[in-house]
Amino acid sequence: MTEYQKIILVTGGSGLVGQAIKSVVENDPVLDEKWIFVGSKEANLCDKEETHKLFEKYKPTHVIHLAAMVGGLFHNMAHNLDFLRNNLHMNDNVLQTAHEFDVIKVVSCLSTCIFPDKTTYPIDESMVHNGPPHPSNYGYSHAKRLIDVLNKGYHEQHGRIYTSVIPCNVFGPHDNFHPSASHVIPGLMRRLYDLTKDGHTEDKVFTVLGSGKPLRQFIYSLDLAKLFLWVLRSYDSVEPIILSVDESQEVSIADVAKTLAQAFEFKGKIVFDTSAADGQFKKTASNGKLRRLLPNFVFTPFEKAIRETVEWYKNNYENARN
Repeated sequence: MTEYQKIILVTGGSGLVGQAIKSVVENDPVLDEKWIFVGSKEANLCDKEETHKLFEKYKPTHVIHLAAMVGGLFHNMAHNLDFLRNNLHMNDNVLQTAHEFDVIKVVSCLSTCIFPDKTTYPIDESMVHNGPPHPSNYGYSHAKRLIDVLNKGYHEQHGRIYTSVIPCNVFGPHDNFHPSASHVIPGLMRRLYDLTKDGHTEDKVFTVLGSGKPLRQFIYSLDLAKLFLWVLRSYDSVEPIILSVDESQEVSIADVAKTLAQAFEFKGKIVFDTSAADGQFKKTASNGKLRRLLPNFVFTPFEKAIRETVEWYKNNYENARN
């Protein structure tokens, strides 16, 4: 029987990032690591007693905390209080229970939406608390920001190395493709799948909301998973770290739409509906800290990552989150 030195519990383990981490560790296992991936069906992390029972069952030495109450723009706007309270309870329960069980390290996942609404670019780790977040999702954003505050508190008061990562826009296999919940890439993929499933696309129109001009950084979920493992194993600071592609790898929404159309072999016309809002023109994040610590990391080329994601979606459409 293997005596594991590390027992790593991944909350939110059934989602996009959790499944990517699972894929990476299965393809390149480390002998002294035992990985446990749990979803919301196993425990309600908003409940302290259920959280305690989960930790009692698995007795983790390390935790990757991905679980969160998430939703699209309009759901956030209508339920900011729910997003604030549920995520506050969840994050406090996970970190406090980790402390009570003497967990060595916790790596929590934040989001670039936590940054101030009014800021300068590129954004970096020092700017998280420099002003209020965008009013549309202040509940979620403030709850996520408080993970950073908690991490510093556990370090100062108890010497814990509980830290956080801030990814840019993530995409890949196991994403959420449901029209009301999806982000830009899975949302466009779902519509292209519907347009191309019968194989005849020459006379069809692929409509993209907005002008296509806004710029975004996208990270492939499998690349992010590798970076999560590096943070877990090698990054020993409580200060947050941005996990993002380089600024030079920023792409326009129009480029995203064209790359997806090519991957789906869509032969029709791409139209941009300029009557729809574009949102923020850019949200450029600096990965300077990551590059200083891990200078040789190679990100999967965007076109290749898109092709692999489209291939996975086609092969797994029936079981995907549609």
